[in-house]
Amino acid sequence: MNVLDILTERGFIENKTHDDELRDYLASGQTSCYIGFDPTADSLHVGHLLPIMSLAHMQRSGHRPIALVGGGTGLIGDPSGKTEMRKLITHEDVEHNKKGIKRQLSHFIDFTDGRAEMVDNADWLTGLGYIEFLRDIGRHFSVNRMIKAESYRMRIESEEGLSFIEFNYMLLQAYDFMKLAGSHECLLQMGGSDQWGNIVAGIELTRKIHRKTAFGITFPLITTSSGAKMGKTAGGAVWLDPERTSPYDYYQFWVNTDDNDVARFLCLFTFLPMDEINGVKGLKDADMNHAKAVLAFEATLLAHGQTAAEEAFNAARSMFGRRIIPADLLPSSTIPRDGGEGSDENVPTSFINKDELDQGVPAFKLVFTVGLAQSGGAARKLIEQGGAYMNGQRIPSTDYMISSVDFDKGELLLRAGKKRYHKIVLSGN
Repeated sequence: MNVLDILTERGFIENKTHDDELRDYLASGQTSCYIGFDPTADSLHVGHLLPIMSLAHMQRSGHRPIALVGGGTGLIGDPSGKTEMRKLITHEDVEHNKKGIKRQLSHFIDFTDGRAEMVDNADWLTGLGYIEFLRDIGRHFSVNRMIKAESYRMRIESEEGLSFIEFNYMLLQAYDFMKLAGSHECLLQMGGSDQWGNIVAGIELTRKIHRKTAFGITFPLITTSSGAKMGKTAGGAVWLDPERTSPYDYYQFWVNTDDNDVARFLCLFTFLPMDEINGVKGLKDADMNHAKAVLAFEATLLAHGQTAAEEAFNAARSMFGRRIIPADLLPSSTIPRDGGEGSDENVPTSFINKDELDQGVPAFKLVFTVGLAQSGGAARKLIEQGGAYMNGQRIPSTDYMISSVDFDKGELLLRAGKKRYHKIVLSGN
């Protein structure tokens, strides 16, 4: 099956160039494709999963993915999809962030024995001579066409405007594509829908410089059924780094998926077969909750491995009760299907010295401190609305003083809403 059909069937493709030629290119044997990642942080997040999964599908279909880290362009900042200028980062930041990005990508893509490659565009961009670049590359670009690109138009119309530094970004990304076409025989670039103008510019530059036909694929912006941007929560981004978002919290993000999104997210964010995923459509109540558990398990398995996924699943069982996943539901999943008891040892946990509780700690302060609310004000509001609990009992007031007498066997289980938990354990004498 052509990987183009796989990506189309699973909902990855919003737009593409040269339909017939692209299909022939992908059917011609092993080809190379690339996606760029902005190294502005040392961790990717759930919002990056669509491009990551697309590279993984390419590799599973026999092709060679290239992850391009924008060590050069990251020093400038991509205006695409942004209404304000990005904070500039240093070379040291880029080197640190590259290591974290490759570590996370390695959970999805096999980099051994040349099966995939990570490249840094700083290797060819930082040494460019300005005059030579303008003469050899800049002459192929029309300013009139560039400012019609959506990414530029958004910034031009914003209050801050478009800086000259950012105006150069399209040329640099097009140069990346042209460079990889020459050095790696990479003729396919993929990216988010906001990258369409940059990708097309690279295709045209590759044609003019190398006399080669290059291709582009863009992905849709993934939103939930409520219209919210995928990967954003009340607590901020959902990171792939387990130090930023624990495997348990990562699992909980996926298990809280809206019923209307479960089948679609199984298509996009797991490798489970489509015929099994199609069987999920129309499920309700407990059956749909079982499907959500499989989605959460498979997504956690990909990002953090089998052991972490099983630990998160068992921790969830300890909080929400035993759940037996039917053997005929998404049978290709490796989710545990026995009725074993869960363990709460992987529930997010903090330790507090008993001496700190002598005078008591205001409930709202503790709820905020452990991360169940974004601010002290949000914690107060949560408690006032009756959405905060300790050891199963509603916290009576925002200024209720939590002390050691509220702990059961040295532990206090805080809960926000129905599904967000944090355990506090007493330490010291």
